[in-house]
Amino acid sequence: MHPHLPSPSRPLRRTAVLACGLALLGCGDTANLTVAAGTGPAPQLPEPNRTLIPTVHIAPAKGWPEGGKPSPTAGLAVVAFARDLDHPRWLHVLPNGDVLVAESNAPPKPEGGGIHAWVMKKVMQKAGAGVPSANRITLLRDTDADGIAEQRSILLEGLNSPFGMALVGAHLYVANTDAVLRFPYTPGQTRLTTPGEKVVDLPGGPINHHWTKNIIASPDGRKLYVTTGSNSNVGERGMEHEEGRAAIWEVDLQSRTHRIFASGLRNPNGLAWQPATGALWTAVNERDEIGSDLVPDYMTSVRDGGFYGWPYSYFGQHVDTRVSPPRPDLVAKAIVPDYALGPHTASLGLAWSGGTSLPPLYASGMFVGQHGSWNRKPLSGYKVVFVPFRDGQPSGRPLEVLTGFVNDQGEAQGRPVGVALDQHGALLVADDVGNIVWRVTSAAPR
Repeated sequence: MHPHLPSPSRPLRRTAVLACGLALLGCGDTANLTVAAGTGPAPQLPEPNRTLIPTVHIAPAKGWPEGGKPSPTAGLAVVAFARDLDHPRWLHVLPNGDVLVAESNAPPKPEGGGIHAWVMKKVMQKAGAGVPSANRITLLRDTDADGIAEQRSILLEGLNSPFGMALVGAHLYVANTDAVLRFPYTPGQTRLTTPGEKVVDLPGGPINHHWTKNIIASPDGRKLYVTTGSNSNVGERGMEHEEGRAAIWEVDLQSRTHRIFASGLRNPNGLAWQPATGALWTAVNERDEIGSDLVPDYMTSVRDGGFYGWPYSYFGQHVDTRVSPPRPDLVAKAIVPDYALGPHTASLGLAWSGGTSLPPLYASGMFVGQHGSWNRKPLSGYKVVFVPFRDGQPSGRPLEVLTGFVNDQGEAQGRPVGVALDQHGALLVADDVGNIVWRVTSAAPR
């Protein structure tokens, strides 16, 4: 600055920073490939396109108009199972048919972090994720089997950004953002008042970049598998902040000890068992900021001891040159995921379709809730899809189940997250912008 010119005032500097940040919300690159090109067992993976300003393009959260709802594909119908929830993220169906909904959002984050953190905060607010967390689990009960929940109660409250749930024997397990808790449970209860007992601590802390922690019980009920997303995009905060993260843990419920079951998974969310093979499957959100065509999110079977590349490589041995120091030894053993789900689709929900009452087309495969992109032009995700399986493996292109979450003005009327089958085999979908749980059935009685 010229020595005779006055320094800009603090308000002016802040205004300039805000203006630069707002400019980021409309910049970046545009996709050259279709979402379909980045989908399947062998997706197209072009050269990375790391722009000076990352692509920031999101459907602003609008909510559903009066009478609005998603569009089911031919042969299916959809109704609202429950409305007026508070940011419903995840679902769990109990053996008696009660449906548990985690009404949750990210825990408060410390101030600061620079212009990038500020922009990401604005992006999340625009996407509808800026609301405080309700920190509760709500129980929904359909008392007359008409496909709509007539009874609603708060099962648990005062939690810490809860997400995953699992019932094992006489205990309900809940994954808070920083710990797995267990609560005594008796079938039919509508409220749990006994304080939760900590089973194991989970990586949390002040950064807690990927806060959602999901859980699933092993078929024999002896173990829990827990997802822990990374604390950064590609380790830019330093790998010392990634301890225990970007992984799936195996927790022994008797000893309350844990080990890393699989690692190199940037942000695993959905978990499901594939009964024909007995394999655990997960849906994973891959890395951002190397172009609208990279990197595809994916679902994959999870190998015990397997390493899936993050942050050093993606989709096998495709090296991410942003990461320093490199680890060619880890890249060499990175497992190629089974099935890409399209770049930046934010594929979160995952449910095996066994026992569904939907048409036979959906008898064997995975339902996937795609929350929708922020780092791609044009938008991707914002739908629920079905990936058919044969002989325990994906077979064929994804089939659209629910669409219409984005209106003609590019606004998000809803955003699908968790998916689950209810006791009648219908598909339930948590919509955290519409604040609704949708129920998908066959269009005509079977």
